[in-house]
Amino acid sequence: MTDTRSDLPGSQIRIVIPDDHSMVALLGTGDELLHVIEREFAADIHVRGNEITVSGAPAETALVAKLFDELLESQRRGADLSPDAVERVAAMLRAEQAVRPADVLTQGILSARGRTIRPKTLNQKNYADAIDKHTIVFAIGPAGTGKTYLAMAKAVKALQAKEVNRIILTRPAVEAGERLGFLPGTLYEKIDPYLRPLYDALHDMVDPESIPKLTAAGTIEIAPLAFMRGRSLNDSFIILDEAQNTTPEQMKMFLTRLGFGSKIVVTGDVTQVDLPTGQVSGLRVVQDILDGIPDIHFSKLTSQDVVRHKLVGKIVDAYEKYDAKAEARGRGQAGQSASRPPRRRGSH
Repeated sequence: MTDTRSDLPGSQIRIVIPDDHSMVALLGTGDELLHVIEREFAADIHVRGNEITVSGAPAETALVAKLFDELLESQRRGADLSPDAVERVAAMLRAEQAVRPADVLTQGILSARGRTIRPKTLNQKNYADAIDKHTIVFAIGPAGTGKTYLAMAKAVKALQAKEVNRIILTRPAVEAGERLGFLPGTLYEKIDPYLRPLYDALHDMVDPESIPKLTAAGTIEIAPLAFMRGRSLNDSFIILDEAQNTTPEQMKMFLTRLGFGSKIVVTGDVTQVDLPTGQVSGLRVVQDILDGIPDIHFSKLTSQDVVRHKLVGKIVDAYEKYDAKAEARGRGQAGQSASRPPRRRGSH
């Protein structure tokens, strides 16, 4: 625990770091993490030995003190600190969330290939918890928010714990300008590009050399959505990725494949629909259809949950603002057309 004191004059707080804790681990090599903290808060931070003095407005100094408490607790629980982690802790503290940032950053979902896969935001933690609590979970949000990756980690963990007998990964093979029949190769060679992102995520969590054996045995199945028709999937962890490219009929077909002892996670981004013009996305209408049914949960992720390059979140925000303005302009033009008096015949 840090020893914080607010009795120093001039709105100062002194934070005493325990002697057994490495200051380099806390502040980063070359004070890299300290520089991030200084950028995030409007406060003066001075370090001398294992004492940190924070000066500034009371609200800011109090937040910095909380930040160091959370960073210390995260390290105690085995989490590695990074500039990104520090920024996320700062954002969570400013948002005054009910859950401690340390609880978010140290929740291990899966230990695989020498590292631990963890949620990085509160929404991601809530999404991961929802998968444990519900039979069907929908994760809706922009690219880079970890929708598929976290679902895949949960699936591999369930398989390792023998909670399910197999993992089924599927995506709709939407024809983006090219018809599958005209593409070269066998059927599997034609659909492979659609399924490749699922293989990439799987390779991060399972020894690549064992994947062919697991797929040959049917323990892991990766197939286009059309291959699900007519089946009843028991004792399986089933992930439908890119679900915004399903039709309402396809979504119904997929959800009704649910068998005994199985769990379904559906992921998608309703802002990136590749269906033909005029075709309704099954993901866009499914919440209205299934709202209120027990054991079905909808998790919403936003640009604040993007875990790719920082620019991805900013790009998502920019497109949302652009779309909102375009929609407002469209409503305005529709209103003007409705209010314009009809033109008389023969008038000029």
